[in-house]
Amino acid sequence: MPDLTREWADLTPREAIAMQQALASQVSTTDDLPIVKTVAGIDVGFENKETARAAIVVLSFPELTPLEYAIARLPTPFPYVPGLLSFRECPVILKALDQLKIQPDLLLCDGMGIAHPRRLGIATHIGLLTGMPSIGVGKSRLTGRHGDVPEGKGEWTPLMDRGEEIGAVLRTREGVKPLFISPGHRISLPTALEYVMACVTKYRLPETTRWADGVASGRGQQWLKALESL
Repeated sequence: MPDLTREWADLTPREAIAMQQALASQVSTTDDLPIVKTVAGIDVGFENKETARAAIVVLSFPELTPLEYAIARLPTPFPYVPGLLSFRECPVILKALDQLKIQPDLLLCDGMGIAHPRRLGIATHIGLLTGMPSIGVGKSRLTGRHGDVPEGKGEWTPLMDRGEEIGAVLRTREGVKPLFISPGHRISLPTALEYVMACVTKYRLPETTRWADGVASGRGQQWLKALESL
């Protein structure tokens, strides 16, 4: 994996935007997946203004049983700028991925894929850097417009931006707020929706996101206790 902490040490926001615009042409939203036997949730939390902590939890698929996890910490190499979050999070995610013995077949990232003003959210950026299929699973909208979301579990409405379908607003359970799903890399929107719903059990969030978010945020030790025996 590249050492982005060094590569991006002197990167300016203008240069980061230019990089996003250049990389966007390399993104594939055509299905190019292996047989998916493992899925991984990725989430990044910030312990303070200077330190990012990434958590990756690998689950079996379709059983959704935790198999392995990794936690990594790094100084944040880039300031907070809306739309440029991947430049804060990618270095520590790559460090965590390097620690895994099991390479996931599919990544589900807490954040956006192509549902981004320049079509390069965190899931897409990580997909391009690693070459791995990835999906963006966002809790709130970053860009685009959408109509009303049907109330039934698994129903969705398109997320549109400048005449382009960039994702879907998905109701994972009746009576809960929808999620914002978009292809990251090497996957289509319909297939991304199928895998997200296959990772949903009785909660709003897919199990990949729940595990990774629980470990990355450090809320309570029950998440780590459940993983210590792996």
